Amino acid sequence: MDRFFKRKSSSVVEDVDREKSNSVTFDITQLPTDPGLRIPILDYDVNIRDQVRRAYMQKGPCQPLDHDFPYRPFGQTQTRRFNPAWFKEFGSWLEYSVSKDAAFCLYCYLFKTSVGKQGGGDAFVSEGFSYWKSKDRLNIHVGDHDSAHNKARIKCEALMNQEQHIQSAFFKQSKQVRSDYRIRLTASIDCIRLLLRQGLSFRGHDESENSENPGNFLVLLQFLGDHNDEIKAVTMNKAPLNCKLTSPDVQKDIVSACAAETINAIIKDIGDSFFSILVDESRDVSTNEQMSIVLRYVNNSGQINERFIGLEHVSSTTALSLKAAIDKTFSKYNLSLSRLRGQGYDGASNMQGEFNGLKSLILKENPCAFYIHCFAHQLQLALVAVAKKNTPISNFFRLVADVVNIVGASSKRCDHLREKQANIVAKALENGEILSGRGLNQETTLQRSGDTRWGSHYNSLISLLAMFSAVIDVLEMISVDGSNSDQKGEAYNLLESILSFDFAFNLHLMRTILAMTNELSKALQRKDQDIVNAMELVKLCKQRLQSFRNDGWDSFVQQVYSFCQVHYIDVPNMDDMFIRRTARGRPQRQAPEITYLHHFRVDLFCAVIDMQLQELNDRFSEANTELLLCVACLCPKDSFSAFDKKRLIQLAEFYPEDFSSVNLLTLDDQLETFIFNMRSNKEFEGLKGLGDLAEKLVMTKKNIIYPLVYKLLTLVLVLPIATATVERVFSAMNIVKDRLRNRMGDQWMNDSLVVYVEKEIFSNIDNEVIIQRYQNMKNRKELL
Repeated sequence: MDRFFKRKSSSVVEDVDREKSNSVTFDITQLPTDPGLRIPILDYDVNIRDQVRRAYMQKGPCQPLDHDFPYRPFGQTQTRRFNPAWFKEFGSWLEYSVSKDAAFCLYCYLFKTSVGKQGGGDAFVSEGFSYWKSKDRLNIHVGDHDSAHNKARIKCEALMNQEQHIQSAFFKQSKQVRSDYRIRLTASIDCIRLLLRQGLSFRGHDESENSENPGNFLVLLQFLGDHNDEIKAVTMNKAPLNCKLTSPDVQKDIVSACAAETINAIIKDIGDSFFSILVDESRDVSTNEQMSIVLRYVNNSGQINERFIGLEHVSSTTALSLKAAIDKTFSKYNLSLSRLRGQGYDGASNMQGEFNGLKSLILKENPCAFYIHCFAHQLQLALVAVAKKNTPISNFFRLVADVVNIVGASSKRCDHLREKQANIVAKALENGEILSGRGLNQETTLQRSGDTRWGSHYNSLISLLAMFSAVIDVLEMISVDGSNSDQKGEAYNLLESILSFDFAFNLHLMRTILAMTNELSKALQRKDQDIVNAMELVKLCKQRLQSFRNDGWDSFVQQVYSFCQVHYIDVPNMDDMFIRRTARGRPQRQAPEITYLHHFRVDLFCAVIDMQLQELNDRFSEANTELLLCVACLCPKDSFSAFDKKRLIQLAEFYPEDFSSVNLLTLDDQLETFIFNMRSNKEFEGLKGLGDLAEKLVMTKKNIIYPLVYKLLTLVLVLPIATATVERVFSAMNIVKDRLRNRMGDQWMNDSLVVYVEKEIFSNIDNEVIIQRYQNMKNRKELL
C-alpha cells in the first residue's frame, strides 16, 4: 500500500501513512474508458478517494491514467483480475492498491485490528488480499455482527459521525437548555428592537445589580420579565452567569445583525435595477466627518425609494477620499458602478467640481451617471444669496437674528413672551378677531433662522409676525428693567429699529416671497418626487414671483400700511424725497433724487424679486436642460399631452449602454403602440406623474409588454431631485449620537443609524433571521 490518510479524533491525530509516495491528482472528467485499467484507490488522498470511486462506478471498470503508477493491461502480467463490481457489493470497507495488486480492509487497517486467522488472517490488514479466485473470503472476513471487522466498522462510523465528535459532545445540550437560550436571546432582541426604533441609549453609568438606573436595556429586559413568566424564568439572575446575553459585546453583535439584515433587505429590493447615489457630508457631535450614502431606485412594484445604506467616516473630504469611501461601500454590498445612473450632491466644490470633483471622478468610470444638482439646495442657496447681495435685506435678517437672540436669551424672558402672547390671543378671541378651534392658537415661541435648514427663514419670519406685539412688550421690559446698561441699550436700539416702516416693509416682503418658495421647498423634499413635477414646481414658483412683481404691489403695500397702523408705526409720505445715507448715517453725496415710492417699489420690491428670479433661473439651469426637456415628454398628465416620440428617442440616446442601435429601432415602434394603448385605456386616466405611471404599468403588467419604454421610465425616475433624505439622516445622527453618547464608535453608530432610519424595513424582518445571523457571526457558548 503506497498511501493511506490522516484522521483526527478529539486531540489525537493518527498518522497511518505507510511507504510514502507522491500525492496524485486527477481530473474525474478525463477518466479513460479502457476496462483493462485499474483504480488505485489507496494511492490517492482520502479527500478524493470517494470521488474516484463514484466516478468509477458511473463510467465503468477503468482507472485514471497516472504517470507515477504506470498501468499494465490485464493479460500481460501474472496478476489476477480484480472484479470492479466488488466495490459496489462490499461497500466502503474494500480498498485496492494498484502498486501491490491487493485488496485491503479500511476499517481493520485504520484501527490495526488483528483478526488472527479469521477471514484470511492479516491479509486484509498487512500484506493485502490477492487470492482473487475465492470471492467468499471477502464475506468470511466480514463475519457475523460481533466479528472483529464489524467492531472496527462501528468504531470507524463513530469516528466519522460529526455529532459524536468530542467538541460536539462537550457542547451537547438538552432540549430544555436550548429552549431557554432561545427565549433569552429572543427577549434581548425584542428589547434592542425597541431601543433602536426610538434611537435610545442602551447602557447606564452603573449596571451593577444594586444600581437604581442600570440603563435602558437592562431596565427594559427586567420590565419584560416582570410581565412574562416564561422570560423571567430564564433571564437576569436566573440565567447562567456565562450566558446572560446582556453584555455590551452581545448588544453590539445583535445590533450588527439587525443592521446587516436591514441592508440585505434593501439590496435585495434593488436587485439588478438601476439606481442613483445621493451623498453629503456632516460632522457628528464628536466632530468626526461622516459621509452619508443614500440610494434612489425603482423597485419591482414600480415605486420610487430612497434608502440609507450607511455612514462612512472620512478623515479627509477631498474628492478622492469620498470616491474611495463610495467604492468601499459598493464593494461591501456587491453594488456595481455600471448600474449607477444618477448622482445627487449639494453645491460643495469637492462634490460638483468640473474637473476634480466627485461627480467628475464617477463620470469618468460611468458616463451615464448623470449629475443633477440638488434642487432644494438650489432654492435655499437662492434665498441666502438674496440676503447677502441686497444690503437692506441683509441688514433686515441681522435684526431678526438679534431680536430672537435677546428675547430668547433667558427662560424668564421666554416665559414673559409666552405670557404676553397668551394675553393677546385671549383678547383677540374675546373681540372675535380670531377663531378658536382644534389646533388653532397653540402656544409658540420665536424660531431661529439658519442658512442650512430649508424653510427656517420662513418659519422665523412667521413666528415674528405672529408674536410681534409680545416681542415689543418684552423689548420694552428689557430696555427698562435690564440687568445692565448694555442690555438696556441693545434692547432700546432693536426696539427703535423694528418699529420702523423699513423693517415692517422688509418683514412682509420677505415673508411673502419665502411663502411662495416654501411650498416648492417642501414639495422637493418628498421621497417619491420625480423630476418632471420638480421642474413644474420650479416653473410655477417663477410664475408666482413674476405675477407678484407685476400686479401685487397695491395689495402688498396696503397690507404693510394696516400692520403699521395696528402697531403704531409711522408711515412715510411716498411722494416725499428719499435721502440715501451712508453706513455712518450721513446723507450720500451726489445721490439721485428719488421718492419714497421709488425706493420701496423699485429699489426693494422689484429689485429683490428680480434677484430671486435671476437666481432661480441661473441655479436650475445647471442641470442638463436637454435631458430634462426630454424627460417631460413621458409625463402622463392630460392624456399624455406632452408625449413626443422624437424627444424620447433622443432621451434613450443619452444611455448608449442601455439602448443599442437595435433597441432604438425597437423602441421607436414600441412607443407608437404604447401611446395608442395609454390614451385608449381608461385605467391610465388621471395619472399625476411619472411615479404613478410606473406603478400603474407594473400593476397592469404592461411593463412586460413594453419593456424598453419601462426601462426608459425607470432611468428617468432614478434621477435624483434633492438630498432631503441625506439631510434626514444627519438629523437622525444627532439623535442616535448625542452629547451624552459622544463616544460611540463608527461601526456602532452606523449600525444603530441604519436600523433607526430604515425602521420600516427593519419592522418586517423576523426575529428568527436575526437569531440565525447572530449565531453565525462567531462561535457561541450555546447552540440552537
